[in-house]
Amino acid sequence: MSKRTKKFYVVWTGRVPGVYDNWQEAKSQVDGFEGARFKGFLTEEEAAEAFKSQPPPLPAFLTKKPSSPEPPADNNASPLKDAIAVDAACGGNPGVLEYRGITLWDNKEVFRRTFPLGTNNIGEFLAIVEALARLKKEEHGGKIAIYSDSKIAMGWVKAKKCRTKLAETDETRDLLDIVRRAEMWLANNSYENEIIKWPTEKWGEIPADFGRK
Repeated sequence: MSKRTKKFYVVWTGRVPGVYDNWQEAKSQVDGFEGARFKGFLTEEEAAEAFKSQPPPLPAFLTKKPSSPEPPADNNASPLKDAIAVDAACGGNPGVLEYRGITLWDNKEVFRRTFPLGTNNIGEFLAIVEALARLKKEEHGGKIAIYSDSKIAMGWVKAKKCRTKLAETDETRDLLDIVRRAEMWLANNSYENEIIKWPTEKWGEIPADFGRK
């Protein structure tokens, strides 16, 4: 009987993303988790390199051509439909961090990420950048607006710099690696998408809100 080869598992999207050396632990991060993304590798080196790279692409989520441009959102009684709403939630500051994006035309969650330690502002920043990067790959993505309820994150995106003071440790290293890649993406890419402040006082909580207040 041949000896069973040990495998390593990368969880890009799950309860706690990372590299795991056994399937049971990796499975606990993805089992029942909507939109989970993971893959097995033969060596720890391959798994570590894959985790640092961008996760496998998701299917296109623009299932319809965006409608004609509407007037600026501030002049509307309701949000634009051709838009993505993004938000973040943090269990403590710093604490367990999540962020996600939701399409307003069909209320579909198109991405969600979880990290063991981060801050809410980092999550808000990364959510906007991830929405921009995904939309850039879509045929009509430049016509889609992005709503965020964070002035700080919008300012960081405009400056192309995440001005966090979060210290780099073993727990935060993977997150801060992604922050650096996000900054690099902003430095090397242009985009046409309008990034709009969500007026919570007018419309209530942003649709991507995690409902934990």
